[in-house]
Amino acid sequence: MSTAELLSVRNLHKKYGAVTALRNVSFTVRKGEVTALLGDNGAGKSTTIKAIAGAAPADSGSIILEGQEVSLRRPADANALGIQTVYQDLALCDNLGICANLFLGRERVLRPFGILRDVDMEAEALRVLKTLRVNLPSLDTHVSSLSGGQRQAVAIARAVLWGTKLVIMDEPTAALGVAQTAEVLRLVRDLAAQGFGVILITHNMHNVFEVADSVVVLRLGETVLEARKSDLTPEIVVGCITGSRTTVGGAA
Repeated sequence: MSTAELLSVRNLHKKYGAVTALRNVSFTVRKGEVTALLGDNGAGKSTTIKAIAGAAPADSGSIILEGQEVSLRRPADANALGIQTVYQDLALCDNLGICANLFLGRERVLRPFGILRDVDMEAEALRVLKTLRVNLPSLDTHVSSLSGGQRQAVAIARAVLWGTKLVIMDEPTAALGVAQTAEVLRLVRDLAAQGFGVILITHNMHNVFEVADSVVVLRLGETVLEARKSDLTPEIVVGCITGSRTTVGGAA
């Protein structure tokens, strides 16, 4: 597993009219690691991931991917560079099967005259699901019949299907039961073990200390903590989130 620097976010600023959403956000994500991005509501987490995903570009600051500064003006820019985001709504089509959802909008495995090669698509889908150790029903099973954890697995598999380097996950265990949460957290760790960089947004401190390698805390649009998980306790992290703690002792 490589821990070379994958993504570096430096001094992101973003305004919406008179409201400053980001004023100074900086942190680093390494290959093969999970970086937990934490903060209270309104701290700037969503705005930050939208800037990295190209959905809402920052007004200033820099985003450096594998040592090169990149311009992310739209989601297609991020996708082309291997940055995939799994939002809370998952963006799955309930009336389509698992395989169709994996390739939705990217049906690039074509026969002449634009006829989809179902056999090739299914083979690639099975390969990715096997790599992620995901057990799902038949690939033509409609997503509407899947559990919450299985739907998350489909969304994650879709994210890593296209030459992905970085996966951003927004509250992936929200509203899941204990067993489904454990399965999704296993997927998160497996992604890191396979060399992907992962940004995990969550409010669940237990999840953070179970799967994260490093922790970043935003407060009022600024980075107030960036540290290795091993240097932290839940009390320190909560203190930084709430503003009751402004220093982290020896953590760096």
